[in-house]
Amino acid sequence: MKDDREKWARIRIIMIGTVFSLLFLIVVGRAFYLQILQHEELVKKADKQHMHKVDLTPARGSILDRNGTTLAESIHMDSCYAEPRRIKNVAGTAGLLAPILGVQKRELINRLSVNKSFIWLERWLAPESVQHIKELKLTGIGFVPESKRFYPNKEIAAHVIGFTGTDPNGLEGIELKYDSTILGNTGYMITERDALGRSITVKSTLVKNSSPGKSIVLTLDKTIQFIAEKELTKAVLESNAKGGMALVMESETGKVLAMANYPTFNPNAFSHYSLSQLRNHIVTDSFEPGSTFKIFTIAAALDSGIIKPTDVYNCENGTYRVADRIIHDDHPYSHLNVSEIIKYSSNIGTTKIGTKLGKEKLSGYLHNFGFGTRTGIDLPGESPGNLKHNWYGVDLATISFGQGVSVSVIQLGTALSAVANGGVLMRPYLVDQILDDTGATIQKFEPQTVRRVISQETAQKVTKMMETVTGPGGTGTNAALDGFRVAGKTGTAQKVDPVSRTYSLTRRIGSFAGFVPADNPKLTIVVIIDEPQGVKYGGVVAAPTFRTIAQKTLAYLNIQPNLPTKTAARQPDVKVPDPPPDEQLSDEEIAEMPGKGEVMPNFRGMSMRRVLQVMEKRKLNIRLIGSGRATEQSPPFGHAIRNSDEVWIKFAPSA
Repeated sequence: MKDDREKWARIRIIMIGTVFSLLFLIVVGRAFYLQILQHEELVKKADKQHMHKVDLTPARGSILDRNGTTLAESIHMDSCYAEPRRIKNVAGTAGLLAPILGVQKRELINRLSVNKSFIWLERWLAPESVQHIKELKLTGIGFVPESKRFYPNKEIAAHVIGFTGTDPNGLEGIELKYDSTILGNTGYMITERDALGRSITVKSTLVKNSSPGKSIVLTLDKTIQFIAEKELTKAVLESNAKGGMALVMESETGKVLAMANYPTFNPNAFSHYSLSQLRNHIVTDSFEPGSTFKIFTIAAALDSGIIKPTDVYNCENGTYRVADRIIHDDHPYSHLNVSEIIKYSSNIGTTKIGTKLGKEKLSGYLHNFGFGTRTGIDLPGESPGNLKHNWYGVDLATISFGQGVSVSVIQLGTALSAVANGGVLMRPYLVDQILDDTGATIQKFEPQTVRRVISQETAQKVTKMMETVTGPGGTGTNAALDGFRVAGKTGTAQKVDPVSRTYSLTRRIGSFAGFVPADNPKLTIVVIIDEPQGVKYGGVVAAPTFRTIAQKTLAYLNIQPNLPTKTAARQPDVKVPDPPPDEQLSDEEIAEMPGKGEVMPNFRGMSMRRVLQVMEKRKLNIRLIGSGRATEQSPPFGHAIRNSDEVWIKFAPSA
């Protein structure tokens, strides 16, 4: 009996021990699962429950012109936030902040009355506003450093550079095309919360700074860009036109040196402009090229061996019927050779050459010149233009002289550069280098050959013909340059009326496209004047602008004349203006610049005039050394200026 009791006791002990062992194993297994296997996920969940993460604006890399002048940069500014749950006196806080932030007190009360642990009050505050608010020592009000995009030259090259949104993702131009390259890593701010989601304290805020992205060096030259924009603006205003475009390229490489649109805009305040003003029409829009297109028809006919420069064509005294269409010349001519057809811009002569060449050959050459396809320029929204696949009726005749086909300015400039470049088509491009955050080059872009379009011999023949356009009796004499041979072509094209869908009798585009020096081309320049009033011919409204842009750019590049020049009294003024776009700053723009009061601003890259303007506005006394653009400064940007410090800025001429 006793043995049975002992036996059952042992069995119960074993059973109980087994049960507890199983329970222990279950607990250990669960602990292993939670603490080891699920550790990271549970930590994230815990962080979510007691942490509030706020993304901060990432710093973007700079955009520079080919000489290193800053066109776009990210500056550090403080953004103001509130923790409404910690603010006890909402009305009092709102009353103190409203006049500083420039908002209505009632609006601020509504914003601070929400049941939230975090809200933004104002992004990128001016330094003096930040200091004023900090002096108030308001509970629940804090600041965090963020990056803001700043365009120091305002309108200059705005359509090329583009702009960013609040994110700040690129929305247009280089900013959009290279957004992932320029955009840095996003920083963030974390505030601790209790079990009810209430912020524990402002002082426990943790900030992870954003890291800058890569910088972009453009082929664009700020001085040439300024010249192009200034002269284009003058031409548009003098002709009372709707708008205009000007493109300057290196003939041999495809590098874009200037790309000007009028009207333009200030990317620091892009929201104040219409979508049309923000669009880079040189790349995104297409138009009928008119007589500038004759260059490529005649180049194709010469290259294919169909015609010779000395061939003579009957130009029918200005009136010629093709199918059901009457083709006119502005001035009646009887017989013209091929060179004279270019010189006097005969539609009838070009029609007969195009007809002799045939639609298949002409279409093939035009496609090889790049018409009907995108050039590959490194900007968003490029238009391919319109070159018909199927030609009917009078299409062959009208396309021959630039009607019934549409091209973009970048297409026209690229195709013309192929003639200047001995028949070789180059891909146009705007980005020269990509730099890391130390300024070291991590990617370099080189000129890219697309294909040979015409032979070098043909290109030389066409160039000789184009020179006659700017010679005595030609349609482009206003584009002639003292001391240089100029090859060019005028164009005057009717625009299609959007209502009637027929050619307008009053709306036209005047253009001039050419390259200089003709014997050793360096610059290809295209000028378009949209809907000029009064005289509408390209030789009158666009050719003079071509001449002035070419004159000043050649002088700036120190390209010397290779022909005898006229007397000094008859020479036009070719003085290259100092580009002042970054020198006429508003008080608001100066307030937005990094550094304020007794803190050293970032003067690097500024002209002396602009430095003096900032010094005057901020009551700073700084020693200026040298001339040109600011290259060094002491103390460094962001450091306090003390009475014992030696404060100076060194200037050096631009490279």
